[in-house]
Parts: sequence; C-alpha cells; structure tokens
Amino acid sequence: MLGKMMQWPLLVSRIFEYATQFHGEQTIVSVCAGKSVFRYSYRDFGLRVCQLANALQAAGVKPGDRVATLAWNDHRHLELYYAISGIGAVCHTINPRLFPAQMEYIVHHADDVLLFADPTFSELIAPIAAKAPNLRQLIWLGDEDLPRSDVRTTSYEDFIAGHSDNIEWPALDENAASSLCYTSGTTGNPKGVLYSHRSTVLHSMAVTGANALNIGLHDAVLPVVPLFHVNAWGIPYSALLNGAKLVLPGPKLDGESLYTLMAAEGVTVTAGVPTIWLALQNHLRDNQLQLRNLKRMIVGGSAAPRSMIEYFEEQQNVEFIHAWGMTEMSPVGTVCKLKSHLINRDRDTRSEVQVTQGLPVFGVEMKLVDDDGQVQPHDGEAIGEVWVRGPWITCGYYEDAQADEGKFDRDGYFRTGDVASFSRDGYMRICDRSKDVIKTGGEWISSIDLENAAVGHPLVAEAAVIGVHSEKWAERPLLVIVPRDPGTPPTLAAMHDYLADKVPKWWLPDAMEVVAQLPHTATGKIQKRDLREQFRDYQLP
Repeated sequence: MLGKMMQWPLLVSRIFEYATQFHGEQTIVSVCAGKSVFRYSYRDFGLRVCQLANALQAAGVKPGDRVATLAWNDHRHLELYYAISGIGAVCHTINPRLFPAQMEYIVHHADDVLLFADPTFSELIAPIAAKAPNLRQLIWLGDEDLPRSDVRTTSYEDFIAGHSDNIEWPALDENAASSLCYTSGTTGNPKGVLYSHRSTVLHSMAVTGANALNIGLHDAVLPVVPLFHVNAWGIPYSALLNGAKLVLPGPKLDGESLYTLMAAEGVTVTAGVPTIWLALQNHLRDNQLQLRNLKRMIVGGSAAPRSMIEYFEEQQNVEFIHAWGMTEMSPVGTVCKLKSHLINRDRDTRSEVQVTQGLPVFGVEMKLVDDDGQVQPHDGEAIGEVWVRGPWITCGYYEDAQADEGKFDRDGYFRTGDVASFSRDGYMRICDRSKDVIKTGGEWISSIDLENAAVGHPLVAEAAVIGVHSEKWAERPLLVIVPRDPGTPPTLAAMHDYLADKVPKWWLPDAMEVVAQLPHTATGKIQKRDLREQFRDYQLP
C-alpha cells in the first residue's frame, strides 16, 4: 500500500521562491574585489536572479547545458547559483587554485557554453576560454574596464540589463542535474561530481539541523569556504532556506579582514578550513581581540589541532565544530556536536571528542572495511577504510567510467579513501588518508594526529608528517615544519619533549626538516604527494 501524499519535486528554485517570499527583508552582504561593501535584501536579490535567468535563456542556454563560474564569494556569484540551476542548466564552479592545465581540462570536459569570471582572473582564464571548443561567451563579473579576450565578452550588468525581473521557473525533474564540481585532482585529472536538485535540497535541509550546522533565521552566516569548492558546503542554499543573513567575504581572507567583517556584520556562524582559522587565531591573539558575536565556527577540509579548538572555545567563547565530508558527498557526512553526557565533562574529555570528525548526519550510512574486505566494529579500536552511501552521495563520476573503477561495492557504498575508527558513542575519528598512513613495523601511525599535536607547539606555525624509508621499520615519520619565526625554529629534541605526553613514544618522528612553506592543494589541504616527492631519497640519521 502506498501513502496518499502529494508529489512535490525538490528543486533549487523552490529554495529561492521560499526565501524571497517569506524572508524578503533579510540581508545579503557582499565584499567585491576592489570595491566597497555591497548589501541588498533577499527580495532585491530575487529580482536580479530572475533577470539573470531570463538573460541566460535569451543567450540560448538550455536545460542540461553547463554554465561555468570562476568567482569569489560575492553577490553576483550567488545570483548565478540560483539562476543557472533554476532554468535547468548546470552550474559548473571552477576552482581558480587548480593548475591552468587542470582548469583547461575541466572546461573542455564539462563542455561549458558560457563562462562567468571575475576580472581578477583574466590572465588565468582568458587563454583557457579561447581554446574551449563550444564556449560562446565570456561574461566578466565587474564594473570596471573589461579585460580583452579572443572570446566574445560583455559585462555581467550589461548581460542582464533590460531583461524582465519576473520568471516562471520550469517544472524540472528533481533528479535533473543542478551543479557540477570537480575534485582537486591530487592524482590524475580532476573528476566531476554532478549534483542533482534532489540531492542539493536534501543536503541543505539535513546540514542545517540542530545537530549539524544549526543555521537559523536569527543567524548571520559567513561562508569563508569558497563558493567555487563543493557549493561552499551547501551554505548558499541552507542559509537562504532558513532565512539567515548571509555575509559573503570576497577575495580577502586574511585574519584582519575576516575579523573586521565579522565584527561589522555581527557574524554568528562561520565555516572554513584550518589554515584560515589559524590566520584568524594569530590576528586575534597578537592584537588581543575578541569575537563578540560569533557563536559557532565550523572547520572542515582537514583536521584542526586540539590547540586551535581549545583557543577558540576557552579564549573566544566560540563553539568549535569539526565536520567531515568530500566533494563526492555534497560534502557533509559527519558533524562533531557533543552529546549531553559530554557537555559538562572536563576540558580534556571534551577535547578528546572534539578533535574527532563527529557523528554521521542522518541520511549518510557509513561502514569501516579492513584490507581483507571485512566490516569492522565500532568499538573505538578497530580501524578501517570508510565507505559511505546516501541520497546526496555520488553514484559515479561525470563522464568518467574509468574513475569509477574500484570506487563502489555491490551494496552501492562509495570508497572514500579515509582511514578511521568509530567510538562506541558513534564518533568517527579520521586516522589518515589510506595513501598517507605510515606503516612502521606492522603498526599504523596517524600522520594527522601527529601533525595536529606538533602544530600546538608555540614555535610551530604549520606541520606535516610523511613516511620515509627505514631499513629496520619499513617506514618512519619525518616531521616537516614551518616555524612561526624563521629565526628561531624548535629543535627535534624540543619537539620530542613537547610531544612526549601527547602521542605514543614509538610515534615520535625520527627526523625533522624546517621549510619556509608547505605545499597545499587547491582546497587548502597539505599536499603530501609533493612532500613525498621532495623527500623521496631522504636518509634518516
């Protein structure tokens, strides 16, 4: 027997209509490159989105066409999110931190028909656009003199000018594609993840729950995570879905700029990667500043060190929340909120939980699988690779059957490549990427845990750990650090003393190298592949 309930397709345009109708007075604040702060209401945002949608259709954009964006977190980029998907086209966000060859590959692979780009990326994108086979037009997201290009160009404002600010959104299949994001391509070419309207709406509803990001109509939300990376963790949708004030920071993400914007706009919730929060932490500490309004800080992309968590919670009175996911997961899979029996425990007990990646969000099923393919128990000790499935998790890469090989099992679970354990309470603790875990004498060392312990040293700004060859143990850890002061780096002995009560003795690094900077991926993670290549022939003392 089937239930007698209405069928109502879950569409991005539904979020737009709800937000502009019932929260039309709410504010969107946008910092544009080289410009003063721009602000308008949801209602005025809605009028411009309709103009843009009509302009796209007039330019010949059809359902299923890929329309690319290369832009910062600002109001025009947000308008593109809703207009492109709303008419049934696919919003393809391009990460400007990719290598030019990778960007050229994804523009060709996605077969984009239009490209909207911030003028600050003109030297990067113009030659790529000129070689794109079916790109019809390049639209610059600025008001100043337009950069030249071999592709027909115009400005964003001229592109939408004269078009109606009223539209009847098409009735789409909720499984129709809504947006396309490519992985950062640490191995091989970037791989496309094609999200649907249904997956996007379900993800947006799930991640705003009280046990997840907890975004509500009384919040002012600042997504530092870029709109060009995995839909800014869904915040452009979930903020509007819940009527929150949305603050878009533009290109300046240094500690001083973020603090100034947070203070001026009364930001209550923010989200970004650990490198961003480290810069903010240093600015706050160096200038003895307080975050008066901020309530919750979400961190993802890589694990945050315990020292950072305790600083923001103890010194800034901000709830610091780990989250974990992947481009292939839309991206949120787990969020670390403390259960009631943990809230009033001592600082050490709370920190031990808060350094984990947290509890699965409803809708995400997870299992641990060992090297023999056996599912492992959630007992806090068993370790395995994380496999996931759910309604906002990919079932295959876009036009790339070869990349799908070995990524899915017979039950439809997706192989994440992350090695983890689950506590009896259900908290997932990522130990490492499967390719980054250090195997020494038959035992595993978590490079992530060792890095996060090391970066707590007051003389260390950033740390990475990789495995290097050992005649006796097969692999041993090499610690690579960036010192806070280049003139006074810590010694290996000092690091051993500092780490002695934080990690098992046999985890202590056999050697340490001091560098000016660490390589990072396009999404801000430490690029272990480059470090392994740099120290490929490293000889332990």
